[in-house]
Amino acid sequence: MATLLVQFSYLQVLDILTTLAFLLYGVQEGNPLIRMLMGAAGSPLAGLVAAKALALMLAVYCWRLRRQRVLAWANGMYALLIVWNLVTLMVRGAAV
Repeated sequence: MATLLVQFSYLQVLDILTTLAFLLYGVQEGNPLIRMLMGAAGSPLAGLVAAKALALMLAVYCWRLRRQRVLAWANGMYALLIVWNLVTLMVRGAAV
């Protein structure tokens, strides 16, 4: 069960890195809530870290309640999101 929490944390770091890469390419954040947090925090990194801290708190809550399926589903969705981000970055990089 702790493995799911470690995986979730790792995926959050990868999401931060791929989002920052998007921003370096001039691509706007697609999630309006994250966009708002990045603006309110004063920097994209601070906003992303705040959002990921909240996500990690929710993951810990699920972990403590032994909601393995919820964490496994979230990990799968974040893994797909990161694959999407990487493919998009590669396509964008090839076009430059």
